[in-house]
Amino acid sequence: MLRLNAPMLQRLQADWDARRRGREFPARGDFDPCDLTYALGYISLIDVLDDPLRFRFRLQGTGVVERTGADITGKFIDQMKDRRHYEMANGHFGEVLETRRPVVKVRRAYVTDVRVWNCEILVLPLSSNGVDIDMMMSCIAWDEVHAASPAPIAPAATRLAGQR
Repeated sequence: MLRLNAPMLQRLQADWDARRRGREFPARGDFDPCDLTYALGYISLIDVLDDPLRFRFRLQGTGVVERTGADITGKFIDQMKDRRHYEMANGHFGEVLETRRPVVKVRRAYVTDVRVWNCEILVLPLSSNGVDIDMMMSCIAWDEVHAASPAPIAPAATRLAGQR
């Protein structure tokens, strides 16, 4: 059983589990966006493509776009400019594929190339045929106690200049 802190993620995981209906994974079509209004702006859909394995953001929630300042809808994660964010996402998505289970990650002051992350991220596997994971649903719950948003960090040259 996953240990989820955010009530929104707990509810989403319970909704995912209920939609499995005895299958290993639910399909994207098992979810009506109207039933997910509690998390809609923080949900992203990620296509899983084979040969070679790649992940593409089919949809990125508007709340995620607002908080991160980047809309990567329709883009592959290896096209991310923030390389540490790419490594973080690629590892998380890869773990879902490897374990064939939902995976949650908690980021506390996790620094990527351009941001400091304070959030909990749940990634749920989806399957159109009930066996092969061909899509994932992610949801981010921002930690309002630790930070109002993933704060941008200054480029290294700017930080170094300010330290003199």
